[in-house]
Amino acid sequence: MTFEDNISADFSARDADAGVDPRLVTRWSPRAFKKVSLSDSDLVTLFDAARWAPSCQNAQPWRFYVSTEDSFDQYLSLLVEGNQVWAKNASVLCFVVVKKTFEHNGKANGFAEFDAGAAWMALAMQARHMGLYTHAMGGIKAAEITQALALDDDHKVVCGIAIGMAADASALPAELAAREKPTPRKALADIVFR
Repeated sequence: MTFEDNISADFSARDADAGVDPRLVTRWSPRAFKKVSLSDSDLVTLFDAARWAPSCQNAQPWRFYVSTEDSFDQYLSLLVEGNQVWAKNASVLCFVVVKKTFEHNGKANGFAEFDAGAAWMALAMQARHMGLYTHAMGGIKAAEITQALALDDDHKVVCGIAIGMAADASALPAELAAREKPTPRKALADIVFR
């Protein structure tokens, strides 16, 4: 299903090279969400996109724990209070967890979190393709999530993600509404060295 994008964001602060795919430039992480139902089919499509991300030794160390209608409030309670304020209006919350060792040899996978980042980006881009938005969060209660999900020592909680339809910034408290816009990026000269 494709959702109708009902907001218009100002991307003028983003100065991408003319050859950059506009879908990358217009991907951003709003906090204003409008609660809509996502079908199981929509969720399968989102997470199947994440499944196709590259990973070291094809380990695919990422795991996505996804809220249901019944578990949404529990997942919400596992975010820090500042994120609960706005994430309560997302359609779905999920936690990204990585397996810290390779399955084939039991050795430490030092690239697990890097690979999970690739999977998260694939999910974020699929969401935009479907007219949805995502917002990844570091502001989570990792120890409580580990306990709630009954994770063993071979797994690590990396982040949380809110998924849903974007709403107008007026849906947010004033201090968050003022920040509700796509942010610029560092200059290429600051991140690429030749």
